[in-house]
Amino acid sequence: MNIEKTYAAYLDQQDELAHFRDEFYLPENTLYLDGNSLGLLSKQAEQAVEDMMASWKTFAIDGWAKGKEPWYYLSEKLGTMTAPLIGAGTEEVIVTGSATTNLHQLTASFYQPEGRKTKILADSLNFPSDIYALKSQLQLKGYDPNEHFIQVESKDDNLLDTKDIVNAMTDDVALIVLPGVLYRSGQVLDMKTLTDEAHKRGIPIGFDLCHSIGAVPHRLSDWDVDFAFWCTYKHLNAGPGSVGGLYVNQKHFGREPGLAGWFSSSKEKQFDMEHTLTQAQNAGAFQIGTPHLLSAAPLLGSLEIFTQAGIDNIRQKSLQLTQYLIKLLETELSDYGFTIANPKETELRGGHVYIEHPDAARICKALKADGVVPDFRKPNGIRLAPVALYNTFTEVWETVQILKTIMEEKRYKHYENERGIIA
Repeated sequence: MNIEKTYAAYLDQQDELAHFRDEFYLPENTLYLDGNSLGLLSKQAEQAVEDMMASWKTFAIDGWAKGKEPWYYLSEKLGTMTAPLIGAGTEEVIVTGSATTNLHQLTASFYQPEGRKTKILADSLNFPSDIYALKSQLQLKGYDPNEHFIQVESKDDNLLDTKDIVNAMTDDVALIVLPGVLYRSGQVLDMKTLTDEAHKRGIPIGFDLCHSIGAVPHRLSDWDVDFAFWCTYKHLNAGPGSVGGLYVNQKHFGREPGLAGWFSSSKEKQFDMEHTLTQAQNAGAFQIGTPHLLSAAPLLGSLEIFTQAGIDNIRQKSLQLTQYLIKLLETELSDYGFTIANPKETELRGGHVYIEHPDAARICKALKADGVVPDFRKPNGIRLAPVALYNTFTEVWETVQILKTIMEEKRYKHYENERGIIA
């Protein structure tokens, strides 16, 4: 592959999504490759927040029913805008809560132990918050996680084997929860096959889409996935602490929510104030409390950009960016002890590149000092996420040149090989 900067510039000239870069506030003198942890602010998201504040200012309590975006229906509106990103029906998606609170809700709703079927199946590479939530749900039902929680192990601490997961679907498993994309290595799991195999055994299955939504297209309804959940501050660029979302397959409409609340109600009945819940006959039933409107507002703007760009176009450019980054790393940094630990096959690779090095923590510090924002993952991983909506091929080329200089001049040795408080 041509490694000259002029080739990167050529790729940028061919980029049909290049104009979306102007929609974002880019940190000055910075190559920002951490959008898989926190996406950048867009002008449309900023405007949506200002519009929400203006609605509050103008209408006060009447904002629930008046204005450009009545608050009472905002979660449903955002669910409709999100649905194309995951291949779902509009009534199967609701924007609410956070990733972890939504996992608690969905586990409380779908984990129904009976007889020998008492165990929850997960994996050893998932984000810790999911593991904490699943274990606590077991304890709430009176089960010891040491006996009733199964985690599929990885052979190399980076990737999962579909066959190993299927083999763990034993007849004592009552629920399966897995990531759509592994947060460290970026491996895309075969959700269709896993769902088919789970359903052959009568096991409901759900997926954490935190590291895939907005970067990888899904077809959850076609795959017959039972449920899914996600955050919105990574690839969806909705801001720190922005409201999460969940999906429930329409075949489960009418299922009683495990954690019911006021916003679990049917919209038509909610203000009747009855003490018997008449739940919504859609994914809205799995809401709990009042929507966090000011934290949901940025999604109105950020999701509009996804509507304009198209998730398939985003995926195509994302794969081109990560493939280009991988080739540059192989060509330019082969002598410096790096291991490319993410899948190289396009269909298995998410939206970032994951490399390992014994001095990863101090290399990340050196990169940041030289204007590159990476992401360290213990014990020795560096995540680099060129995001399709605002990163360029030239930025990828520049990042690799900076990293090469850091290694050649051993600049990383100026730093301790320990992560900061926030990695």
